[in-house]
Amino acid sequence: MEFIEQFVFGEGIAHSIFVLAIVIAIGTLLAKVKIGGISLGATWVLFAGIVASYFGMNLHADTLNFVRDFGLTLFVFSIGLQIGPSFFSSLRQGGLKQMWLSILTMLLGGAVAYLLFLATDTPLQTMVGVMDGAVANTPAMGATQQTFLDITGIDDKSIPLSFAVAYPIGVVAVIIAFMILRAILRVDIAKERAEAEKRLGGNKFAAKFSIEVINRQMDGKSVGEIRQIIARQFVISRISHDGNKAFIADATSIVHCGDKIFVVSSVEDKEAILAFLGREIEMLEEEWGEFEGQLVSRRILVTQPKINGKRFVDLRLRTKYGINITRVNRAGVDIIPHQGMELQLGDKVMVVGSEEAINEVAKLLGNSLQKLRDPHIFTIFLGIALGVFVGSIPLIDAPQPIKLGLAAGPMLMAILIGRFGTHWHLITYTTLSANLMLREVGLAMFLASVGLASGNGFVSAVVNGGYIWLLYALIIAIVPLILVGVYARLRYKCDFFTITGMLSGSMTNPIALNYANSLAGSDMPAITYATVYPLAMFLRVIIAQLMILFLI
Repeated sequence: MEFIEQFVFGEGIAHSIFVLAIVIAIGTLLAKVKIGGISLGATWVLFAGIVASYFGMNLHADTLNFVRDFGLTLFVFSIGLQIGPSFFSSLRQGGLKQMWLSILTMLLGGAVAYLLFLATDTPLQTMVGVMDGAVANTPAMGATQQTFLDITGIDDKSIPLSFAVAYPIGVVAVIIAFMILRAILRVDIAKERAEAEKRLGGNKFAAKFSIEVINRQMDGKSVGEIRQIIARQFVISRISHDGNKAFIADATSIVHCGDKIFVVSSVEDKEAILAFLGREIEMLEEEWGEFEGQLVSRRILVTQPKINGKRFVDLRLRTKYGINITRVNRAGVDIIPHQGMELQLGDKVMVVGSEEAINEVAKLLGNSLQKLRDPHIFTIFLGIALGVFVGSIPLIDAPQPIKLGLAAGPMLMAILIGRFGTHWHLITYTTLSANLMLREVGLAMFLASVGLASGNGFVSAVVNGGYIWLLYALIIAIVPLILVGVYARLRYKCDFFTITGMLSGSMTNPIALNYANSLAGSDMPAITYATVYPLAMFLRVIIAQLMILFLI
């Protein structure tokens, strides 16, 4: 009996691992529980940690800090690596607008916190701690505490305590805000999913459609000439003359009035292409398969390491094999191919051609699922090391240097590696299941450690008047989210999943992102989350420091 008590409530490595494992296991089990049809998901791990700490299952502070920061690093790095290939495309799709909305959310949060400070007798540094907890931002809390210590010489314990009290409310408040927004905006999730997928071409950037050419000015033009005239990014995959069998199109293929052509383009370019060429006809890609006789289409998986980073122009697939590449699927997104595009391990290439030619291309590209199952952890840990280094660089020389930190640094590096890693022949591909495993393990470690660190003073702080901090945190978190969410919908016509992803990133809240992803039924919110997250991490720290520096 004494052994068990010492093991559960004592010290040591085995004790630490046991407590973390029990907290995470209980939290993930409770995550399956739904209240009113709603599950708080991984948030239960945080609550399990608070309860465990309250009953004496404590860990050394250094251990908790390491587990918390390493877990958060794993979580944000896996997200960055997953969406890195599409991150810069998302910027072109409206990222600047999302960043502006994110900045507005953060400024409103700071303004609400300051108004609460003026309206109550709560010290400013304590209110800033509440604000940091309301947005679930540990680096901002650390910056707040250190900045106050630097300018006053006082280590105010109310800052981390108010943060610990507000943190759980901040996590839940974002989810509550999403529910309120859903009611205010009268969002039908099923309809919203369908409309979002329609706008993105089935949750892809590529649209596939058939055209009957009726523009006489295009008669007799080659495919290459047509592409120069229209000046848009698209592929004419197949052509049929006078109802005969289809053939693969290349830059020299001639198009005549009355021809039927199969086109792959970005969604936003579809109308322009139709205006130049003719009218859309009801002929699906599957029907072309029957119509074109000996031609077949197949998705080929890029699994050959030597192909990683190679451009289509280097491979000369069309010239050597007489095939056509209509699109490339990367991280669940269909991308319009071009000659300068670099292939990455894990890409799925849609190839049209003869059976024999496609088999040859498959041999060249690999097309072996088994090869992708082999782990490539070198890139992951190299990226984390570089991300931690970048996050530790002081960006502004001040008494308390402003840094990207252990969250924004690794995520930024993961995005850059995911997009540009092939330039250095880095293998950035991880299977979806492996990525999700890293993500969930990191999130669980982070939440368990925060809960275990908060439990000791949580109950006493709430009972002795700190319960009012819960109300302040709720107001600071919810008011900006509702105002900006409604504004984004009415002013910019943003879809609900873009709004929830942007607001989750603005609040630097990974649990809210998990909830938003569950609503979307996909990782759609993760793209906007990653678009604003690095900026939000940086500005959250700056706003907290500036409030202490200029308002104390």
